[in-house]
Amino acid sequence: MLSGPSFDRKIMLQRFTYTTDEGSGEQVKTWGTLGPVDGIWASRRDVSDGERMASSEIAAEITTRFTIRYDSAWSDLSPLDRLIHEGRTYDIVGAKESTQGRRQFIEISARARAE
Repeated sequence: MLSGPSFDRKIMLQRFTYTTDEGSGEQVKTWGTLGPVDGIWASRRDVSDGERMASSEIAAEITTRFTIRYDSAWSDLSPLDRLIHEGRTYDIVGAKESTQGRRQFIEISARARAE
């Protein structure tokens, strides 16, 4: 029998939006929280870590897979969204419905700088 993920980590999902600055009337980039403000329970599995060279600068990255319970509020996650876990901001690379059951879990692949 397959065992489900261990939801022992709290994450925050954020979606990129624009708001209008009341003073200037300009469009301002902001991040709005998806789901409860105290976070979403998730499981975490580090997939890889490594270094890459960009603009003569070495950057260490970590790729992590988070699994969360399915909810229509975040079923459309995309690389335009981001994830925050333990103070580190992760760029979402992809999100898909888990193969463990229809509309049970969402697997999120995310990448962050390993600082």
